[in-house]
Amino acid sequence: MAAAHNRVNNDVLRAVRYMLDLSDVKVVDLFKLADCIVSKEEVLAFQKREDEDGFIECSDELLARFLDGLIYFRRGKDESRPAIPLELPLYNNAILKKLRVAFELKEEDLLLIMQSVDFRISKPELSAFFRSPDHKNYRRCGDQFLRNFLKGLTLRLRP
Repeated sequence: MAAAHNRVNNDVLRAVRYMLDLSDVKVVDLFKLADCIVSKEEVLAFQKREDEDGFIECSDELLARFLDGLIYFRRGKDESRPAIPLELPLYNNAILKKLRVAFELKEEDLLLIMQSVDFRISKPELSAFFRSPDHKNYRRCGDQFLRNFLKGLTLRLRP
């Protein structure tokens, strides 16, 4: 199961890189903003497809650090505040939450993004993804939803 999960991590990294047209150096810089050091070579290996030589799986920790760096890059880093706590394993719900924070998306924005890719979801279904895992209405965010969200966000940012 872990390997399939990490393929999603690589997909998320690739999608964000594409939607913001980030250079390899800029991706390295985003990791650095979250106090994580990766090389340009590692970034290139994360971008490869699973069946390509040199492919490296992006771990939960690395993707979480990258997304934290994205939040700092887009919203600014307040040095007086503690670092964003690391939640592992990194479920799609947390990825969605970090992207929502980074791009300052409201519930309406999320619904419009999903509509743009013909993915119907109700407000209660959507809010279930952002609830605490111990809440009775919490729902796990699936890979299909996350992929469609990334596709819709890309359409919004890079029409």
